[in-house]
Amino acid sequence: MRAVLTRVKSASVAIAGETVGRIGQGFLILLGVGPEDTEAHCRRLAEKALALRIFEDENGKMNRGLEDVNGEVLVVSQFTLYGNCRKGRRPSFTDAAPPALGEEMYERFLSICAELGYPPQHGRFGADMQVESVNDGPVTLILDTKDLMETPRRS
Repeated sequence: MRAVLTRVKSASVAIAGETVGRIGQGFLILLGVGPEDTEAHCRRLAEKALALRIFEDENGKMNRGLEDVNGEVLVVSQFTLYGNCRKGRRPSFTDAAPPALGEEMYERFLSICAELGYPPQHGRFGADMQVESVNDGPVTLILDTKDLMETPRRS
């Protein structure tokens, strides 16, 4: 599972011209699912992402988390995070999960975010979406469960 997480001042997602999700300050998470991803991957990624302290404190240091700033979360599915551009000029997406698994893991990720206290705004799996964001910083991080699952958790 891969995520591109951006600290935002605001973000929204629209489908066919209708806004279906909107947040103020918080995280915009673009989420891609791989064919080997499980609920354990969803949980690890959600726990890591939602616990990041990437908002500035009074000293300009990244010491504050979502809870500290009353932040919100917007999650948008994005299978293209598994695009392979090594050969040719057109990306291959065969490294992404099949649609049924992708949707199941996307929905599970949303549920876990809610369980952890951050019910996310979100797009719709498989839809043609328009995403707008006002990036803050900008601060953008890439998270991949292939790295996170091997990393011990800190208390």
